[in-house]
Amino acid sequence: MSNPNIGGVPDWALPPGQQQQHYGGGGQPPPPQQQQQQQQQYPPQFQHHTSTMSTGTTTSVASSSSGMVVASTTVSTTAPITTNAPPPPTVTPTPPPNGRNVVVHPKSRLARMEDKVLVTRTADEETEDGRIRNREAMAKIRDAWVYKQVRARIQEFTNYQQSLIFVGTWNVNAKGLKEESLDDWLCKDWGADSRFAPDIVCVGFQEIVDLNAVNVAVDNKTQQKSQYWAEQLRQTLNAPHRRQQYTLIMQRSMVGLLICLFVKEPHRHRCKAVTSDSVGVGVMGMMGNKGGVSVRMQFYDSTICFVCAHLAAHRENVAGRNADFFNVLQKASFDIGEDAVRENIRNGSMSQWASGSSTVGVGDHDIVFWLGDLNYRIDESVPTDKVLDLAVKAQIEQLRPLDQLNIERREGRSFQGFEEGQINFVPTYKYQPGTDVFEQRPEKKLRAPAWCDRILWMAQEPRHVQQMTYNRAERPNCSDHKPVYSTMRATIKDVVVEKREAVYKELLALLDRFENQSLPAVGIDRVDLDFGLVRYDQAISLPITITNTGNVCAQFRFVPKLDENSLCKSWMAVTPTYGMLIPGEAPATVTVTVTIDNHTAQLMNAGREVLDDILILRLENGRDYFINVKGTYARSCFGMSLDELVLYKDPIRTIPLDAIERAAKYPNANPGNALCIPKELWRMVDAIYEKGLQTPDLFSVPGNPEEVAQIREALDTGNAFSAPASIHSYVECFTSFLLSLSSPVISSSLFPSMEINSENIQSMSRKFLEDLPPVHYNVLVYIMSFFREVLLYKERNNLTAAKLSRICCKYCSPTLPNVIMDSSMVQRRAGMNLIILHLLETSSI
Repeated sequence: MSNPNIGGVPDWALPPGQQQQHYGGGGQPPPPQQQQQQQQQYPPQFQHHTSTMSTGTTTSVASSSSGMVVASTTVSTTAPITTNAPPPPTVTPTPPPNGRNVVVHPKSRLARMEDKVLVTRTADEETEDGRIRNREAMAKIRDAWVYKQVRARIQEFTNYQQSLIFVGTWNVNAKGLKEESLDDWLCKDWGADSRFAPDIVCVGFQEIVDLNAVNVAVDNKTQQKSQYWAEQLRQTLNAPHRRQQYTLIMQRSMVGLLICLFVKEPHRHRCKAVTSDSVGVGVMGMMGNKGGVSVRMQFYDSTICFVCAHLAAHRENVAGRNADFFNVLQKASFDIGEDAVRENIRNGSMSQWASGSSTVGVGDHDIVFWLGDLNYRIDESVPTDKVLDLAVKAQIEQLRPLDQLNIERREGRSFQGFEEGQINFVPTYKYQPGTDVFEQRPEKKLRAPAWCDRILWMAQEPRHVQQMTYNRAERPNCSDHKPVYSTMRATIKDVVVEKREAVYKELLALLDRFENQSLPAVGIDRVDLDFGLVRYDQAISLPITITNTGNVCAQFRFVPKLDENSLCKSWMAVTPTYGMLIPGEAPATVTVTVTIDNHTAQLMNAGREVLDDILILRLENGRDYFINVKGTYARSCFGMSLDELVLYKDPIRTIPLDAIERAAKYPNANPGNALCIPKELWRMVDAIYEKGLQTPDLFSVPGNPEEVAQIREALDTGNAFSAPASIHSYVECFTSFLLSLSSPVISSSLFPSMEINSENIQSMSRKFLEDLPPVHYNVLVYIMSFFREVLLYKERNNLTAAKLSRICCKYCSPTLPNVIMDSSMVQRRAGMNLIILHLLETSSI
């Protein structure tokens, strides 16, 4: 809507004092027609960027210029952040490939305050009448309840303002600029007269020095190069022809890594608690040739963290990159002081409250940006020549689903909780330096092009970050990487302290009416939780309702059993772990979840675990409640060993878990009467054979999760495969079965210890087969025979012997999660792949 007093200027483009409506707080966004009018005024580079919405529509997004628009009903008196800021569109993250839901481990997200274990420095006290209490815990739980209520009312004392944030990353390959400008990279989105200049600029560099042994050990050139690049950034951002002036408020370097954080000069006084950290995860797991440098700050009243990382290299080392990510995420720490932590909590940012320390981690911020040379490549199942051909032809639609980072995020193995805009540019690595041509010179090692250079983000409130652009720059081009940049629009909090304190005063007065009465009492609707039959790879949740039946506040928390550190066994999760109820408040619901993952299934099969545990719910200044949790594991062939599977001809579901019962029921179960291979393996291979080995893209297309569960259930019970299922579901069940084995088909100890060549491959293959245990030998021979049948249809299923050899190594000898392989193990694994390829292509077995 336009202000009738201003000649046709949209309302959102006016200074705060002249605006009629405000978006955020209690306001509403403009209607779609107005948003369309606004978008017509944005520069082209903001208009072309689109994000795919969950409804299947496509929405153009735009940005704003320097200045500020107040987004709540209270007008700010501070320096403006943005003017001409349009209302934010709905944030929609890039959907995962194949439409599958992403399984995210809760510990890797921006965790809620209630999900963290309460930390106390003082021990529990036992009163004369036998009651247990902890005064520190009581005070903390009381404060947590207050903070929770404050967060629910945050709109009453917070102004929301729009800010533009520029994030850039570039691996400079130890090169310097040669008469080149950084404008095309840093300032392409600024528009005419720097109208759309960002409020915050964060730029990360990798390989500012050669990553040789001397530089890694001594770090003697890093400072010189850091100052060089920081000055290049400063001169570009503060060029005389620009209207804006930026201040470098923090930079951090480590060997080849550098991160620089700039803000517009008017915002400098609103940047607080600015700190940095570096984490080395390279040589010996600690050197700085790989790792991350990070900076954080409180910008107005929002906490923002930037992490610039350089993760493990080599196309096949996906597990190493995942491990590097988790190491940097977990080890990065910022000591901002207890006063800064307390202020963040009082402003409604409570993610770090329960730890009770003066330090915060990466995940404790309102917004986190993760940038750098993450080194994720195109999946190695695609030949290098094919990747190069697709990249040269800019056929990114075919390459995007094969990107390792997208695969790892989809499978929940890395960057859980982070979002990334859709990649609409060609791979940024590897180029001939000084050109726009992918590296193909004969004297250089041929590398598959890849999107190594990435920018992701994570926000406690996802709708508070919208990506405006995500692209690469063609200049400068002195490196073998192309620079990547993204402009984000973030919703920034600006707290009105007087209004916040009024909310606190009101809440504390409410508590005072209840806290001087009798002892607390609660009612629990159940103290026995029976989860019944729990199947492999299944999560079952049951609720517990806690009601305050007394006249005072009831504070409760789950505590570990005597001489134990964990609240419960590893197969169980409880959320929330503590809480508080005032009289008359609606009952609280505690959710107990039991999950049988592969590790738990292996413990069950070995007789080292049972689904039986006790939870202790402690009522502060009151009694303890004991909650019995039990279930029955529906035994599965998944998570067992090959040697045990071949002992039984009956369905595995009927085989007792108890060793004594098993021996009584099957007295003749011994290796002499064993099957050659597990019957479950034969059934899966037979079903795949019947479904058609000529099906295209075998081992590439994922199966349907429901069909995979039905197939697994039929294998465990011995029932026929009832429902018609896709061949891809059978293939996924087959590969998952191999991955789940407690002892892999091929142990890493059997990997060749010397380099494989044409002269010794025959003898090394023979020795490998001789060293295999009998059952493992039978299974490998069966799998190789199956793969040879698959290769008969290679013209139609698009499989080759090389692809199948990699698949065989991947599933018959899987790498441990989050374990970094050293160079010798990488070489030995490559040798094992050559042996498998040799066995596939010859009649050795």
